[in-house]
Amino acid sequence: MLRYTARRLVIAVFTLFIIATVTFFIMQLLPGTPFNDEKLSDEAKAQLEAKYGLDDPLVVQYARYMANMAQGDFGNSFYYNNTPVLGILLGRFPVSAFLGFQAMVVGVFVGMALGIVGALKHNTFWDSNATVVAVLGISIPSFVLGPLMQYWFGVKLGWLPIAFFDSWKHSIMPSIALSVFVIAIIARFMRTEMLEVLAQDYITLAKAKGLSALGVVLRHAVRNSLIPVVTVIFPLVVGLVTGSLVIEQIFAIPGIGELFVTSIVVSDYFMIMGTTVFFAVLFVVALLIQDIAYGIIDPRIRVSGGKE
Repeated sequence: MLRYTARRLVIAVFTLFIIATVTFFIMQLLPGTPFNDEKLSDEAKAQLEAKYGLDDPLVVQYARYMANMAQGDFGNSFYYNNTPVLGILLGRFPVSAFLGFQAMVVGVFVGMALGIVGALKHNTFWDSNATVVAVLGISIPSFVLGPLMQYWFGVKLGWLPIAFFDSWKHSIMPSIALSVFVIAIIARFMRTEMLEVLAQDYITLAKAKGLSALGVVLRHAVRNSLIPVVTVIFPLVVGLVTGSLVIEQIFAIPGIGELFVTSIVVSDYFMIMGTTVFFAVLFVVALLIQDIAYGIIDPRIRVSGGKE
């Protein structure tokens, strides 16, 4: 298990290096500079570029950025009063993480429940309804569902606040809007895998030995159906944090998504690169945890990846 984890860690570090490198050079291709304000004179722009090292050769800028990033320094924001990028990201991250975690908890539990019910009640009314929910969850984008919820539950019925993040109530609608897609994905994967597992010979054997229907489902069917679910859970976790930028804009939530959109609009290079690398770290760590979870759930996976 130790060698398996070490291999995955090396791959994760190399992946982050590639992402940081590609992000840096893509930023150089963007038109304009962070200092496009017409009120700034050419001399003032030159002084600002010299201050932030933007007038140095590209190779020098790249080497400096990678060296600083390796030490946890993503530079200072041009737009947010020369504040360190990492400090801003860490300040905004709890809000996005809370929304993502809340949406994931709802999505996983509801999605697994729908998938299990759909498999156990195959080709019945319950199965059809679970399938309809899954299809709708995948088909309706969050940027459509969010405004609909704001209109009906916020404006029309007045049950929930429609914007900002001043209390837990403000997080309910954004979290539900984010969780619908998770519910659909988890339900689809869980139902498909459960149907396959329930058709296996060892399930028939367990029933023949007198094990209760609930025991068969919990001890055998559900556990052996979890690997495909684990496959999507960890990327979905990061996807909720990074993909919430539209929802954060709609509900005026001060998270990383809103920060990322603003930094693109104002061409805040260091903030864009820092946010992208920050997202990449979250995603790579999630995949690393996923790989380790594979090895725990099914030891054959870590063995197939190389001898321990």
